[in-house]
Amino acid sequence: MFTSVLMIEKALTSADIEFVTTLHGDEAVAFHVLLQPRGDQADRLLRAIDDVALGELDEAAHERDTPEGEEAAGQGQRALEVSLVALRASGSEAEGRLIEDHPLDALKGLVDEIGADEVIVLTDPHYVEEFFHRDWASRARHKVGVPVLKLFSHSKA
Repeated sequence: MFTSVLMIEKALTSADIEFVTTLHGDEAVAFHVLLQPRGDQADRLLRAIDDVALGELDEAAHERDTPEGEEAAGQGQRALEVSLVALRASGSEAEGRLIEDHPLDALKGLVDEIGADEVIVLTDPHYVEEFFHRDWASRARHKVGVPVLKLFSHSKA
């Protein structure tokens, strides 16, 4: 069985599920999902700049409303559960956990622990971080020792 670590920041959409579960054709895949809620990642300014770059001016104006801390963790746990149920419903094995601090350390630890074959980073675009190669996928490529695939989420969850 092929083992993928899937890093996400929000609940997977049905399009995301179809995308990641068909990447390897008919080969069975076990997913180990790591979710760090958006409000626990970059600061508000970077999130707002990303929103502006995507033409989502209303989203940028409401970044201050993005849950952070305990509230983000609660929403993140629900998003993780929804994603795991959807992956399992598609016929894949799936387990997961929330990450609050140091996502790349958590990623490296999990990759080593389970002997993952690959890492898939599935997020909305983060243009500022990507430009400076500070996004999860860019940094993970130098840390985890397995192939890292960067994908963009298909739609808003």
